[in-house]
Amino acid sequence: MSLVVAIVGPTAAGKSALSIGLAGALGGEVVNADSMQLYRGMDIGTAKLTPAERAGVPHHLLDVWDVTEPASVAEYQRLARAAIDDILARGRVPLLVGGSGLYVRAVLEEFEFPGTDPALRARLEAELAEIGPAPLYARLRAVDPEAAESILPGNGRRIVRALEVIELTGGPFTAALPDPKPWYPSVQLGVDRDTAVLDERIALRVDLMWAAGLVDEVRELAGRGLREGRTAGRALGYQQVLRQLDGELTEEQARAETIHATRRFVRRQRKWFRRDPRIGWLDAGRSDLVEAGVKAVEAAREQARG
Repeated sequence: MSLVVAIVGPTAAGKSALSIGLAGALGGEVVNADSMQLYRGMDIGTAKLTPAERAGVPHHLLDVWDVTEPASVAEYQRLARAAIDDILARGRVPLLVGGSGLYVRAVLEEFEFPGTDPALRARLEAELAEIGPAPLYARLRAVDPEAAESILPGNGRRIVRALEVIELTGGPFTAALPDPKPWYPSVQLGVDRDTAVLDERIALRVDLMWAAGLVDEVRELAGRGLREGRTAGRALGYQQVLRQLDGELTEEQARAETIHATRRFVRRQRKWFRRDPRIGWLDAGRSDLVEAGVKAVEAAREQARG
């Protein structure tokens, strides 16, 4: 039985490590579902696996967009499904791996996107340009707290899109999302850790990013238009380093703010994924993590066979 295996969960929990292990055990290939790893050159700050760390496992949908290009869930859906269909056609196992919950849903489910209104969109984008994302985020949190939980407060483009859908439909943005109907047969594995452990891992990861040259990476990307990138320029770590380069933050402040913002983001990721009863959760700290993942996939295959 051909299943898509989704590996989801919060940042820094250990999704990538499990994906490499499962790919080796199942004959799989990874399809990226981290919205920021789609950007070319955003390597250190997104914890993108190096070619050596990929251990020969083919990875799809890394380095797709320039940093000036706004993210598009609809375009991602098209690209990811094409990659998955190709992997399935070759008799391999697609592993959809990442912490961007909406991207995962858009691929695995029958997911049509609500329409748009150019005049309304233009008005909201003009507001964003004039007053910044914070007041718009406060408005979104007041009318649709659930949607606000899944969107970073600095992600002006997604905030605008959510407010647009709310005005167009007269209801919450989350209500405009379809009821889950599978596009592919799939099994979803959630990877998580104890909160205190994960907080420590986030701090260590951020320190290692700075040590690995994140500031130089951001400086180079700034020359390629990172500041103008409505999505990429707001990425965790990148926006803080841009402020460091502009003299608004010291290095110590930029690192501390990145750690704090990442921990807040992890809490939102958890809430998003934990609401989905179809996800089977694994403690990423267990010594037999890959074996447990293989067992979960085999059990899902048996169930699908009936």
